[in-house]
Amino acid sequence: MKIITIIGSGLIGRSWATVFASGGYSVKLYDNQPGQAANAMIEIKKQMMELQEMGMLRGQQSATQQLALISSHEDLQQALQGAFFVQDCIFENLEAKQNLFRDVERLVSEDVILSSSTSYLVPSAVFLLVQNRKRCLVSHPVNPPYYVKLVELVPHPETLVAVMESTYALMTEVGQVPVRLKKEIDGFALNRVQAAIIAESWRLVQDGIISVQDIDLVMSEGLGMRYAFIGPMETMHLNAPEGLGDYMKRYGEGIQRVQRSVGAVPDFFSEDAKSIVSEMCDLVPNNERHLSARRARRDQLLMRLAHLKKDH
Repeated sequence: MKIITIIGSGLIGRSWATVFASGGYSVKLYDNQPGQAANAMIEIKKQMMELQEMGMLRGQQSATQQLALISSHEDLQQALQGAFFVQDCIFENLEAKQNLFRDVERLVSEDVILSSSTSYLVPSAVFLLVQNRKRCLVSHPVNPPYYVKLVELVPHPETLVAVMESTYALMTEVGQVPVRLKKEIDGFALNRVQAAIIAESWRLVQDGIISVQDIDLVMSEGLGMRYAFIGPMETMHLNAPEGLGDYMKRYGEGIQRVQRSVGAVPDFFSEDAKSIVSEMCDLVPNNERHLSARRARRDQLLMRLAHLKKDH
């Protein structure tokens, strides 16, 4: 049975473990903090049993059968033994990731693919200390990956096409939806689009145009309704009688005018920013009870949406 090693047993690491196990892969979950990987197994079991009970467990095997595919480890060499694919899920710290992959490379053969779950660190930085960078790439998931299936595959400048293709095939096989970036860029694709939405939303609230609650409704009850199924390019294509070219003839100048009116990047740490944070916290208090409840609601809704999308 093919083995995948996951390094880091936090939320993303646990999610990857369940995703790969659902595809029938043997998963070794490693954490250098004593007891952490074992504790993660308890959380994984709880989640899998709940998913099975709700009829949302992915894969062809039962929760018990999938759990049997996952093992916890505190010895890196043991965790890497036999693996063909390594997925890093440690905290977002460049030096820590660089040192991790330097150590991993010493313990695996030349053909093992080295992949990072980083959200913002480009591959050329993450794999700086790796000697053979042809087998390295970023596989950036969206949180939580079990329900939100997109994975951005970002190559190092030296990454072989075959490595990108193999990873694309793996992600597709386990039910994720991979997209290929043709080259690395700060923030990748998802976070660059997300950053533009965040910045403009922040500006509109900061300038007194709209409230925090209402700008969120603009997305959840407006744009997000169609973006859950089609993206911005197809949205434009469908929103004009003769497609995208026609859309730009009708609305292109308006889009350009609006873009020219966009101001500088907001200062998210200014005194003014505190009022926006306060407004958000009035809606959802920033304590563990309220935040946990809203996260649970988010995951339930994402689960239902994932179920709906599966049938379309």
